[in-house]
Amino acid sequence: MRYVDLTRSVGPLEFTHITVATFGDRAKLIEVLERNNPGRRIRVPRIDFTNHVAYLVAAGPRSSTGYVLEIVRVREEGDRVLVVVHERTPSLGEPVRARVTYPFRLIVLPRLDKPVKLKWPGRP
Repeated sequence: MRYVDLTRSVGPLEFTHITVATFGDRAKLIEVLERNNPGRRIRVPRIDFTNHVAYLVAAGPRSSTGYVLEIVRVREEGDRVLVVVHERTPSLGEPVRARVTYPFRLIVLPRLDKPVKLKWPGRP
């Protein structure tokens, strides 16, 4: 299934805990982004919420720049849409900087009136 990754266009955001949510309108998306990033300027590109939904998955704080969330695949599975995410972790000797980071992905999916479910191997 095709999706658009808006992560870079919204800029660096911080989510202090694991966050997974689907948004059917702009106001709710902005409310969650602002609640998790008080005082930060939030840039959300135009999204056609008539035909699309936004989907957010955030890992919470990590200890270095080596952590990255990757969308492995998005597919329609029967009565749901499945988003599979992989968290890439740094290996020993990898050149990363020690600082707190907040890996996340914000994607836009076609509106199918089916629940969007997350599969994140290694996470409950």
